[in-house]
Amino acid sequence: MYRATDTALERTVAVKLLSDRYAQQDDARARFHREALAAARLSAAPTVVTVFDVAEHDGRPLIVMEYLEGGSVYDRLRDGRIPRDQALGWLEQTADALDRAHASGVVHRDVKPANLLLDLDGNVHVSDFGIASASGADMLTAPGTVLGTAGYISPEQARGEPATPASDRYSLAVVAFELLTGRRPFAGDTPTTEAFAHLNASIPRAGAVDPTLPPALDAVFEGALAKDPAERPATAHELVQRLRDAFESEPEPATPTKVMVAQPIARSSRKLVRHDHRSRRRRGAFLAGALVLIVAGLGLAALVAAGDGFNPDKPRRSAASMQSTSSQGSTTKQTTTEATPEPTVDGVALNRDGYAKMQAGDFSAALPLLRQSVVALKGQNTLDEAYADYNLAYTRFALGRCDGVMGLLARSERIQGHRSDIDELRRQWEKSCGSSDEQAAPGHDRGKDKGKGKGHDG
Repeated sequence: MYRATDTALERTVAVKLLSDRYAQQDDARARFHREALAAARLSAAPTVVTVFDVAEHDGRPLIVMEYLEGGSVYDRLRDGRIPRDQALGWLEQTADALDRAHASGVVHRDVKPANLLLDLDGNVHVSDFGIASASGADMLTAPGTVLGTAGYISPEQARGEPATPASDRYSLAVVAFELLTGRRPFAGDTPTTEAFAHLNASIPRAGAVDPTLPPALDAVFEGALAKDPAERPATAHELVQRLRDAFESEPEPATPTKVMVAQPIARSSRKLVRHDHRSRRRRGAFLAGALVLIVAGLGLAALVAAGDGFNPDKPRRSAASMQSTSSQGSTTKQTTTEATPEPTVDGVALNRDGYAKMQAGDFSAALPLLRQSVVALKGQNTLDEAYADYNLAYTRFALGRCDGVMGLLARSERIQGHRSDIDELRRQWEKSCGSSDEQAAPGHDRGKDKGKGKGHDG
């Protein structure tokens, strides 16, 4: 690998040369060229390293590609644990690249953190598509040959069998395990030990490595790291979605309950005295007023004891009291429960529900869900935020609205990078709305034309 300068366009690029050993083999050269062309076709995806050219230098095939300055996921792992949201975002971007490759008939064969390159914004671009298979073309039929990196290799690859899309998904699951727990599932002292562990060892529990992880995560890795390829998720996106669902299944922490016991109320020693009718009315009014003051006093005492004076900007506490009276006196037990806080808005779930409405063609129902999702996710700079922005833009346009669409698309693209569907929606907006982003397209209801929405299901 070389860093080079494209003198024609004055830009920094990365150049990969096929080694001398394989450059002399016709099969290797043909495979390298074929796979390089496949990688070039895939490079239109924002999550794949862009290929600029395929050529030769001194008889050796080479690929010219974009130069990414953010390092790799491997570099970030060496710096310490990865935040959960960041890890899931990287996995989702990698899954997008793998699913696109598999749909084009390309198997990566060497999915690992070192091949997940980062741009300056921290977005993943998968590199080396097809290169491992090209460099190993002369050994594919040799029995017992191992292709890939030992720490991330699938069991079938460790046996020397051809890699398949399911092999890439296994390797992605190993990367996911490492990102979420801080270590590889079958880490060993030597590459050979680790490769054999992929073949024979039982799948470790993620919760045993990091007890803070949800138990549901173990079932996800049981399937994703299955020895039998047929038992693994059908797509890379499905794997990442199962991981997200496992985290969303975590139970909400219980609301703490404080029990307050008020001081016993002293029993009066005065004897009862008969009063006339007017006196009874006055006494009844006095007792009612006294009871109100006592209850109010107890309530105030409970609030002060709990450290919560009156503040109109703070949530009120709700209180339930239970009284019991015996011959020894009256005891009041007062249970004070923290008022349930405002429920946290789940922007990811709202986007998913809005997307389902879009797919059903019900854009009117999707609109309020997506509005709430965008507000809840704003500023997180995650793929979920990018998807919600795009879905709201698409829905507004489908309902005949021009306002706000371009701003949402710009924010979505800033987070997730260039996407062809964003470009397409921009073209449709320019055709229908012109240069104004303030008014709806006059006399046109795009909702009638769209049918089912495309959208992004976060």
